[in-house]
Amino acid sequence: MAVILVVEDDVFIREIAEMMIQDWGHQTLSADDVDEALSILRSPQNIDALFTDIYLKNLILCGCDLAHQAIELRPKLRVLYTTGNSITDKMKALFIKGTHFLQKPYTEHQLQNSVEELLAV
Repeated sequence: MAVILVVEDDVFIREIAEMMIQDWGHQTLSADDVDEALSILRSPQNIDALFTDIYLKNLILCGCDLAHQAIELRPKLRVLYTTGNSITDKMKALFIKGTHFLQKPYTEHQLQNSVEELLAV
């Protein structure tokens, strides 16, 4: 069982993703913005992976910024990015090497495969 921090500013999408991940036997923690996520990441709570939307409501910091700060706090953390927007080469350049990406909208099967691949690393 892994602990996955789900960071998504759309409460409906976040809750659905969390329910699916929990159905597969994992524990979830959730945040709706970068500040809340960083607070959780700074806590002593065990966290195995970060599943974050790239475009969050905080326009200054995005999911890519969050991932970089998260890796500084927890170097072994695995990261899975998601977005419903187009990803440019400039945005891909911000991805941390070894991270994964899942395009929205995704199916339950696609999310499960992505989570399994992420945790297998």
